[in-house]
Amino acid sequence: MSRSTEYNARHLSVLEGLEAVRKRPGMYIGSTDSRGLMHCLWEIIDNSVDEALAGHGASIEVTLHPDGSVEVEDNGRGIPVDVEPRTGLTGVEVVFTKLHAGGKFGGGSYAASGGLHGVGASVVNALSSRLDVQVVRAGKVHQMSFRRGEPGTFADGSRPRPDAEFTPAADASPLTVVGKAKRGQTGTRVRYWADEQIFTPDARFSAEDLQARARQTAYLIPGLRITVRDERRLPGTAGEDGPHEEVFQYDGGIAEFAEHLTQLNPVTDVWRIQGSGSFTEKVPVLGDDGRTQMQDLKRTCEVDLALRWDVGYDTTVRSFVNIIATPKGGTHLSGFESAMLKVFRDQVAANARRLKAGNDKLEKDDVLAGLTAVLTVRLAEPQFEGQTKEILGTPAVRRIVGKVVEKELTALLSSGARAQKQQSGQVLEKVVAEMKSRISARTHKENQRRKNALETSTMPAKLADCRTGDVAASELFIVEGDSALGTAKLARSSDFQALLPIRGKILNVQKASVGDMLSNAECAALIQVVGGGAGRSFDVEAARYGKVILMTDADVDGAHIRTLLLTLFFRYMRPLVEAGRVYAAVPPLHRVEAVTRGQKEREVIYTYSETQLQQVLARLESEGRSYKEPIQRYKGLGEMDADQLAETTMDPRHRMLRRVRIEEVEAAERVFDLLMGSSVAPRKQFIASHADELDAERIDA
Repeated sequence: MSRSTEYNARHLSVLEGLEAVRKRPGMYIGSTDSRGLMHCLWEIIDNSVDEALAGHGASIEVTLHPDGSVEVEDNGRGIPVDVEPRTGLTGVEVVFTKLHAGGKFGGGSYAASGGLHGVGASVVNALSSRLDVQVVRAGKVHQMSFRRGEPGTFADGSRPRPDAEFTPAADASPLTVVGKAKRGQTGTRVRYWADEQIFTPDARFSAEDLQARARQTAYLIPGLRITVRDERRLPGTAGEDGPHEEVFQYDGGIAEFAEHLTQLNPVTDVWRIQGSGSFTEKVPVLGDDGRTQMQDLKRTCEVDLALRWDVGYDTTVRSFVNIIATPKGGTHLSGFESAMLKVFRDQVAANARRLKAGNDKLEKDDVLAGLTAVLTVRLAEPQFEGQTKEILGTPAVRRIVGKVVEKELTALLSSGARAQKQQSGQVLEKVVAEMKSRISARTHKENQRRKNALETSTMPAKLADCRTGDVAASELFIVEGDSALGTAKLARSSDFQALLPIRGKILNVQKASVGDMLSNAECAALIQVVGGGAGRSFDVEAARYGKVILMTDADVDGAHIRTLLLTLFFRYMRPLVEAGRVYAAVPPLHRVEAVTRGQKEREVIYTYSETQLQQVLARLESEGRSYKEPIQRYKGLGEMDADQLAETTMDPRHRMLRRVRIEEVEAAERVFDLLMGSSVAPRKQFIASHADELDAERIDA
């Protein structure tokens, strides 16, 4: 950074610490790409959130401007504008130019906060080509500007610009009063332009990430109103056609957050667990003489937890410390998980006979399967690992969270209240079913190897297996009913094509529990034949077939059976679908025998839709050719001759397959929940709203 001859000792002392930030930005914000850019924004937003957390202010507005700047405004108390006696600088300048300075030290201003290192605002200032701060306090609007951490004034024209002419401040207090404020009005507004010298050219603010963070924070502080406004008009975003605004405000707290995160097939209501504990830790305290001394301080840690189980096996756990997300966990999360495992082991042991649990021990994954949990702890000056605050390190929190969860969860699972008792029983049954599923999958994986012709007796009797030992070349056809099986046996190539008949419509696993799914004969047989296990423990490398092909009739029932089968694969064998190894066969609907005058041989044409049939008939008519009446319409696979089925649907040289893909997992999850889940009202609304789009003629085609 170039230094003007006007610089005096005060300028040098201000820049001394911030130069280190500019030299090693990764140490403070993790990286200099979009992730680091967003981290800077979180630092400013978290300062406003800490005000709300302390009970001051209930509104935060974040605006992404077209010129690349971002603005954060709150109605908190406002940064102090009086002069700090030790430095002789105003509170605003101290906050934005001094590392390890602010209201988060000593415990006087904030009982619990997210910004704990005192470097957030000053780091953002150091990494910005321009930063403007306005503070509304005591009936006045105070303003101060910085260029790359240095206080001064910009010669702005009609609008503020980071490249405007800059004059470094010569006096010790460049905080100016620019207006009056209404009585009782307070707050802080920060607008900054990230420095292009520091951040990579492709670094961008993500409106989606910002909205997700705002939603998350609004859940964690009930009643807080957060507004996110995107004025950039970027192509492909919600604000493409004009300024886009989202407002987040939730009064239900983390219980509402858990409802938002959970799947659509809950086993339980949201269970809320709250409690607190205290601990003592040695901390350095700054004395009046300017020296630090180690003192024992008593701390209080508040624990708030929301739990909900779903019928599936995916786990969603979000943990927070003073509303700061800790995606990599820490002592609070390890305390929660160990307490959960201990409580459930004790409860299963106490009810072993009723649950038919045997002597097997639960593991952590059994308890967490299908769980959605939001865990928050609040305490003063927590220890984080690094400035990015992704891992909580305070050791005593593990014990406190563990004790609270153990006590309250045991009380819930042992409750005699009728509704609670029923839900507790369902959760315990689910956990035990997960344990049995895991043990069964492990045993199956250990014992199950590719079977040769002499060993197929361990497989279901109705499986017509193939002879090849090459998994990549083998194919499993899941066929609808025994009539289709008979034809398919004659049509297949037994070297590499195996057949498994499914009788009728299998269980809808989107609604059913894991235990119900495993006890269903058709589902169990299918999982056993595929050979990779089920659910969380599914191993795509252990699957016995390279392709799994669903071969159902081309009618409404066939489509329903195919949907039920896909639901099973999506819920419990998803890696197989993600690997592109699940297919749907496309059997023909019509068989047309074209007759050419003067020739004995007849050309056979298969069509796959009503539209295609009409096109073929029109072509034959234009060529002056006739066709045999009536045209054969296949109502099911069983109506085909073996050679016809082989030629059209099973022979790799001629058949057509439709690969099942998951382009967007979350969108697919929502569709399966909507169409196959236990919640009837959304499905009814979907059917009613799309009824006018239905083409009746396409039902069988």
